[in-house]
Amino acid sequence: MGSFSIWHWLIVLLVVILIFGTKKLRSVGTDLGGAVKGFKEGMKSEEEPPKQAQQGDHQIIEGEVKDKTHTKA
Repeated sequence: MGSFSIWHWLIVLLVVILIFGTKKLRSVGTDLGGAVKGFKEGMKSEEEPPKQAQQGDHQIIEGEVKDKTHTKA
């Protein structure tokens, strides 16, 4: 009674296919594969250092913030 034989696993697989159907199992597999792929891409992007912006890529505008309300004197 220790481990299950191959016949036990085949019967379990057959019951799962009968309950859920092949289309549902295929969509679950696709969703799971997409989630794993997204997780791997997310982990890869954390390992790469962030790209440094070049000086010509952006423009810095310095200024002073003033009150938007106008007061009449």
